[in-house]
Amino acid sequence: MHETNPEAIPLHQMNPLSRFSEQAGDYRKYRPSYPDAAIATILEGLGKPSSIVAADVGAGTGISSRLLAHRGVRVLAIEPNAAMRQEAQPHPLIEFSGGTAEATNLETASTDLVTCFQAFHWFNPKPALQEFHRILKPGARLAVVWNNRDRQDEFTCGYSDLVRRVSNNHPAESRLVAVEPLLVSPLFPEVVQHSFSYQQQLDLEGLIGRANSVSYISREPQAQQQLICGLQELCDRYCDENGFVYMVYMTSVYLAESKTARYGFAGGSNER
Repeated sequence: MHETNPEAIPLHQMNPLSRFSEQAGDYRKYRPSYPDAAIATILEGLGKPSSIVAADVGAGTGISSRLLAHRGVRVLAIEPNAAMRQEAQPHPLIEFSGGTAEATNLETASTDLVTCFQAFHWFNPKPALQEFHRILKPGARLAVVWNNRDRQDEFTCGYSDLVRRVSNNHPAESRLVAVEPLLVSPLFPEVVQHSFSYQQQLDLEGLIGRANSVSYISREPQAQQQLICGLQELCDRYCDENGFVYMVYMTSVYLAESKTARYGFAGGSNER
C-alpha cells in the first residue's frame, strides 16, 4: 500500500467546509483587511455601487463583504461554515447564506459581480467556475483575490517560516495562490491581474491571534508553545517603539469577465 503524498491532495479534499470552525473568532478579529485601491479596482466600471449585486463566495466572517457593502454594494455572502457566519457582524446590505462555491443556491444570471477573497484555493475549481459563470449575468465580472505574505520583508518572511515549521509544512502554505484553473478556463477567457501593497499592524496578542486564525495551525499544547515562543522572538526583534509589528502583503486581484454564451461548457475541458 502506497502512502499518499500530501502535496498531491487537492485542498478542496481537505475538509474545507468545516476546517475553520475552531478558528472563526480569531479569523474575525485578526485576519487582515484589503487595500482600498483593490476594492476600487474590482468595482471600477460596474456602474453605481447601489445598482450592483455581488456574490461574495467563501465570505468567512464577512471581512470582504463589509468592504463591498460599505461602498453601497448589495452583497450575497456565501459561507458554508456556520461558525464563521455566526461571527459575522451584521450589515443592512449583507445577506449571509450557507451555500458553497460549487452550489451557491443563487438564481442563474442574478449577479453583477462574484468575488472570492482568500478562498478560491479551497474550492473544487472546475465546478466552482461553472457555478460562478451560471450565476453571473452575461459579461459580468469575477474577482479572485489573495493577500500574499511578502517574503521580501524580513519580519513577514520570519513569520512565514515559523508557520511552515509549526504546521509541519502543510501543503496549503505552498499552494495559497492557486489561480491556474481560472487562467485556463474557457468560461473566463480574459484574466487581468492587478497588485497592491498592504500591511497589517499587530501587537503580540494580535500576532498570536493572526497565526491561530490559520486552519492548519495545531491547537495542541506543544505546537502552541512552539508557535507562541517563536512569535514572541519575532515581536521582540522587529517591533517598533510602541510594540507593533507589520505584516506586509502583496494583494493580488484577478479580474475576468464571464463568457457571454451560456452553452457548450458544462462538460468541457479546461485543457489548452
